[in-house]
Amino acid sequence: MSFSPALMAYRLGTRLLEPLAPRLLDSRVKKGKESPTRVDERLGMASLRRPAGPLIWIHGVSVGEALSILPLAERIRKDRPDVTVLVTTGTLTSAEVITPRLPQGVIHQFAPVDGPSAVSAFLDHWQPQIGIFVESELWPNLIMAARDRRIPLALVSARITSHTLEGWQKAPGMARTLMSAFAHVWPQDQEGAERLTSMGGRVDGMVNLKLSGEPLPYDRAEFSRLSGLIGDRPVIVIASTHENEERALAKALKALVPRLLLVVVPRHPERAPEIVEELQLDGWKLTRRCVGGDIEDGIDLYLADTLGELGLFMRLSDVVVLGGSFAPALSGGSVGGHNPLEPARLGKPTFSGPDAANWQQVNRMLKHSGGLVSVLAPDELRDLIEPLLKDPDGARAMGERARRAANEASAGLDRLWLALQAHLPPAPKPERRRPR
Repeated sequence: MSFSPALMAYRLGTRLLEPLAPRLLDSRVKKGKESPTRVDERLGMASLRRPAGPLIWIHGVSVGEALSILPLAERIRKDRPDVTVLVTTGTLTSAEVITPRLPQGVIHQFAPVDGPSAVSAFLDHWQPQIGIFVESELWPNLIMAARDRRIPLALVSARITSHTLEGWQKAPGMARTLMSAFAHVWPQDQEGAERLTSMGGRVDGMVNLKLSGEPLPYDRAEFSRLSGLIGDRPVIVIASTHENEERALAKALKALVPRLLLVVVPRHPERAPEIVEELQLDGWKLTRRCVGGDIEDGIDLYLADTLGELGLFMRLSDVVVLGGSFAPALSGGSVGGHNPLEPARLGKPTFSGPDAANWQQVNRMLKHSGGLVSVLAPDELRDLIEPLLKDPDGARAMGERARRAANEASAGLDRLWLALQAHLPPAPKPERRRPR
């Protein structure tokens, strides 16, 4: 196929500059921007052997993109345990965040720099059956080298801003050539679909991986134990709180105790001592989970200052209040909110503050469904939550609306996975046991 002048210039330029890559990477190592023990991965030199069998490669550069990969990787491994998933990212932070969360059978490597030799070394070693690019990662050498090897490519959860589109419009031939290399294009929304179509893409459907995922995990035995201790007391969980939020939110809901149990789950558990000091000033009878405190008679606030147990406490709740969303009203800073799909997937009625900058699309969807309510300040919460605590059927109905909306948001992942499976060899048949 013929290449556009812009693409030819890019490929020639990267070929000439690639010999400088080791020196540049060494400089980044000294600045703490690359892993000193794994920097060769950026030159296409793998640090792990390729497992036998089919392999799906998923690429996303930043932390947000890397985390959004997890639901897809988990789904692949669940349905096809014979398939290895290779996840590549481009930043040290994204690797540090995602690596501990990878399911069994999913491996991580740093993505190669977009130089011809590094790309060739990477693809020669891993030989993926499918390559999946997440959001807006369009690296020309990587894409064209995969196409030359007849590796089916998918652009998934694609996000193309108006600014990005303007950039590609300056090299329309290059954009069309790159987009034609993708067998599948799945943007996040209709706006993205129109922009990708204008670049020459053939859109299959829409999926937003950040909206996909399974309910948070939990310890069933501990759930049963804590449920017994709580009894018939209504539970409000204030989740993922930040500085100044714990005291303000607890104070706003204090009139609902003693029948109510308030559970506070700070985003950063190491802040627990200062949180306790602030809450005790307001007369709360509280205990800390991290030091062995339990939900005994007389305790009206339980500080869940541990990591990885949000799924447990959300399941124990009747209502969830999302922290990280009240910061501007309390301290002037912005956190941007936290993921409202976590309580929604568990069917919990949810309340949020005014700051949801990082979750605007999701918040709009859940508000429209009637599963989430936003307030401007903590003082508004009591009058909205108290009726729900007195009307369990109404609370369950609100939570169910949130659950249905969350499930619909995840449906795109099912359609995407169905399309990708066409490029995989058939799954091995289970061995039959011979009768003795």
